[in-house]
Amino acid sequence: MDSTALTVTGILIGILVFGIKSGIGCGFSNISKREIFAIGGSYFLLALLFGSVADHISLEAFEKFSSMGMGIHVLVSLLLIVTGIYTQKKWNSGKDVSRHTFLAISVPCPVCMAALALSCMLLSQSLNLSGIKVGLLVGVAFFIAVVASSFLFRFGKIRLGKTPETMGSAMMLIGIYYLLGALLIPAYIQTKKMNLVSTGGGETGVIPLMAFGVIVLAGFFLDRIRRHDL
Repeated sequence: MDSTALTVTGILIGILVFGIKSGIGCGFSNISKREIFAIGGSYFLLALLFGSVADHISLEAFEKFSSMGMGIHVLVSLLLIVTGIYTQKKWNSGKDVSRHTFLAISVPCPVCMAALALSCMLLSQSLNLSGIKVGLLVGVAFFIAVVASSFLFRFGKIRLGKTPETMGSAMMLIGIYYLLGALLIPAYIQTKKMNLVSTGGGETGVIPLMAFGVIVLAGFFLDRIRRHDL
């Protein structure tokens, strides 16, 4: 498989992942079908916007800009965790707030917008297509991923008897994942740059263990917080 095919495949997988992320919120919340299509349409319009400027932005400039957004990445992760806890607590106390809290996971966040922009730029360079055409392709792919996953999760919600509490759990897990990425990836990249990765892998091998430990501890404390009355 050549580099172009690998790039396209990686982008499609990324679009599917972010589409599923948005679909979780739309599917498990109590919003209408029209609102689901509106959320999908917002991704489509953003892709067109980023596609229209993809030919005028270099990857080097994008990398410099994205490197400054780690603080936003952390804020998004904390927002997801807090909103997930809030959604579960309100549901357990007899109130459904998913119609409002789903926005934290479903609307295009800075991380999603960065993925949209990067997808448009990489495809424009790999396929030698104009930015508008690439934006159209990426937008359609995002729209299909968001809408299809939303209705799939809604079907599962009805058949399996799931509640907005499930959405709260998913929001917390995704928030932890974002937080781990923001904390561990820069450290790993810096280690690679400093050529500290030895053949024995002593220091680098600690990173997966740290990640696993953080996930276990975070899950434990989040469960304690969720079960404890406000």
